[in-house]
Amino acid sequence: SSAESIPVCHVGQTELNIFIYLRFLDCGRGGLVRFECSNPSDFRIEANGVVYAARSLQRSTISVSPLLIKASDTVTQQQWVTQVRLTSSTDSSQHVQEVAAPPVMVKDLKEIVFPSRNMDSQVKRMKRDWVIPPINVPENSRGPFPQELVRIRSDHDKNRSLRYSVTGPGADQPPTGIFIIDPISGELSVNKPLDREHISNFHLRAHAVDLNGNQVENPIDIVINVIDMNDNRPEFTNQIWNGTVPEGSKPGTFVMTVTSVDKDDPKTANGMLRYKILSQTPESPTSNMFTINNKTGGIITVAAGLDREKVPQYTLIIQATDMEGNPMYGLSNTATAVIRVTDINDNPPEFTAETFFGEVPENRVNVIVANLTVTDKDQPNTPAWNAVYKITGGDPTGRFSVPTDPITNEGLVTVVKPIDYEFSRTYVLTVEARNEATLARGIHSPRQSTATVSITVIDVNESPYFEPNPKLIKLEEGMMPESTLTTFTAQDPDRFMQQSIRYTKLSDPANWLSIDPNTGRITTIAILDRESPFVKNSLYNATFLASDSGVPPASGTGTLQIYLLDINDNAPKVFPQEAEICEKPEPNAINITALDGDLNPNAGPFAFELAHRPSDVRRNWTITRISGDYAQVSLKIGFLESGIYEIPIIITDSGNLPMSNTSYLRIKVCQCDINGDCTDQQHIMAAGLGTGAIISILLCIIILLILVLMFVVWMKRRDKERQAKQLLIDPEDDVRDNILKYDEEGGGEEDQDYDLSQLQQPDTMEPDAIKPVGIRRLDERPLHPEPQYPMRSAAPHPGDIGDFINEGLKAADNDPTAPPYDSLLVFDYEGSGSTAGSLSSLNSSSSGGDQDYDYLNDWGPRFRKLADMYGGSDD
Repeated sequence: SSAESIPVCHVGQTELNIFIYLRFLDCGRGGLVRFECSNPSDFRIEANGVVYAARSLQRSTISVSPLLIKASDTVTQQQWVTQVRLTSSTDSSQHVQEVAAPPVMVKDLKEIVFPSRNMDSQVKRMKRDWVIPPINVPENSRGPFPQELVRIRSDHDKNRSLRYSVTGPGADQPPTGIFIIDPISGELSVNKPLDREHISNFHLRAHAVDLNGNQVENPIDIVINVIDMNDNRPEFTNQIWNGTVPEGSKPGTFVMTVTSVDKDDPKTANGMLRYKILSQTPESPTSNMFTINNKTGGIITVAAGLDREKVPQYTLIIQATDMEGNPMYGLSNTATAVIRVTDINDNPPEFTAETFFGEVPENRVNVIVANLTVTDKDQPNTPAWNAVYKITGGDPTGRFSVPTDPITNEGLVTVVKPIDYEFSRTYVLTVEARNEATLARGIHSPRQSTATVSITVIDVNESPYFEPNPKLIKLEEGMMPESTLTTFTAQDPDRFMQQSIRYTKLSDPANWLSIDPNTGRITTIAILDRESPFVKNSLYNATFLASDSGVPPASGTGTLQIYLLDINDNAPKVFPQEAEICEKPEPNAINITALDGDLNPNAGPFAFELAHRPSDVRRNWTITRISGDYAQVSLKIGFLESGIYEIPIIITDSGNLPMSNTSYLRIKVCQCDINGDCTDQQHIMAAGLGTGAIISILLCIIILLILVLMFVVWMKRRDKERQAKQLLIDPEDDVRDNILKYDEEGGGEEDQDYDLSQLQQPDTMEPDAIKPVGIRRLDERPLHPEPQYPMRSAAPHPGDIGDFINEGLKAADNDPTAPPYDSLLVFDYEGSGSTAGSLSSLNSSSSGGDQDYDYLNDWGPRFRKLADMYGGSDD
């Protein structure tokens, strides 16, 4: 063929189990062509076009589908496909066919004939005595299109014209237009390239009708399978895979699995993947530390020598190839596998020195003496790296411990019990270091995992101590002052220091004792009394201090316990001291006992007896002993007048030297009701009030007197302030020169007796007719002759009182000789009867010219005005 035409391949066939010769005509293209077959598991094709059977094939195993051969131009990447139909070599009726690529250009198309129908009088039924085999169409065909696939024919087309059609997905249903059929010839064609990964097969239905549209055949089903081509590379599900493996793992240890997927048909070689490791980084200790299962993708170790301390991580490049890993025809892809070597405890901790040194003052606890440092090659902050320290020797009493610093991993040698310099001056400890995790099998602790710690004890001044502490002594109470009790001394633990000890008293609640500062001898300075409130359960405690002469001085305390033995030094007293008894009802008896501060046998039993004085005691009362500690007092007569009676009772204890005491029992004799209770509400009280009651009453009286005094002082101060305020009123501020406003709404007194008609025409009033003499104020200007002053000009006749007042005010302000009052004073009348003299009048028995008013200039600016008015000339 010419260069523009489709290349033609000639296929020759020999015995099936030997080879098939395929010839490709390049039409003078001259390029290098690479061949691929669709079934590499059964066939292989050489570069010269010879197809060999990869294995022995039986007749029954020959695939119904044709063998597809793809030729690819390695330069232009142009592809051609041809189809080889395989038959057994024993079938002589099959011969070689000449086909073109792509597609398979066979003009003798396979015919699909509608099956005939059996007719009877009742039912039409399609005969189904065979199954139409599927039609195989390779994907990614390059045309030309449309490409004929098969011819559909009906036996009825011999005697009439028929029309053919197909329906279904790919024809008249989405995706439409993929398959078309010639309605007259019935040739079914594919109209575009197919993609198996998108749709792997199509199910169509073929129809045959006459020109009138009547169905002449039952529809038949046609299945079109899309033959897979290797057009998809494998894709790893992850581009980077992470895995771990413990260091020191044996060969064959599983690490991880990588997976890849291929969109091609997994039932063919196109989708069968194979894995392999392309590279390993680093290549230490060997370049093949791992291997991969070529089918499953599982990665395992194949060599020993994994050491995290040397190589903590490996990086593998993994390749997945389809076509069962065929490097020539298969497509491949790569991914990265990162394998981290995890740590195991294969490195024990080792001390950085054989001996560590430290020192500590004696008697100090919770003190870090030394820091032990170790090195460990394992991964930090893991159980294989964390150190644990243990003292294996040199500390039989357990005075030290070695906890681990969680940050630095150091061992902290710590004192947990006091150390005595006088007992031991140095300690030599043996310490062993281990990890929290046990060492790996076959690993043993080296000598460097054990170290020696030398600790020096520093002598310090220790406090003296009393022995025994507390010290108990037993004495009889009543010991006289200046009596020696005991010697209470302290010991100084500092045997290697020459020091002296001095003693002082630290606590002596009753101030009974003293101690010699040098010898520690304790003597009494007061009488010891067992009944003192400072004695509890016959035991008295005193504390003493012992101080040495060291620098700085140290001190210690000791307690002296004095157990006081009882003596009969307390007389008994009657109890209760007050009681009530009825005048008449029986029985008239009171039960009494005695209180004694001493202990037995210096207390009870007691002897009770009535005193002989006064004489009426034994006449009116009687006492009867009930037991050793109780007696009964009762009336001896049938009736005793109500009142309070004090009965003297002599009580004697049972001491070796008995002590007697006369106690008074106060008895209230009262009238009782039928229940024997006193009917009056009086109670037995002491003659007079108690001290607390008296103090309370006095405080109340004093407070009341203070309140009364404060009220009186306040009232007097108020009166003084009122009087002072009246005297300090400035003449210019005198209320008599002002118009006062009153809030009265009812009838008034003489204040409101004004002649309002005079306010309209004040100049028409006669001077003597302003107001009757009987109702004038005492401090007003007198009506008898006064000093003559220059007359002011008469005011106009205003029609309103406001204008009149304003004009009068202006006239008074402009007249320097005007007196401190004017005719407006009539309007501030406040009633008659004032006892005070007039302050506004400066009238005297003599004329103004007869007096000298110049001295007023010396009284201040307030009187300078008066001096100008009365002391000046007529001008």
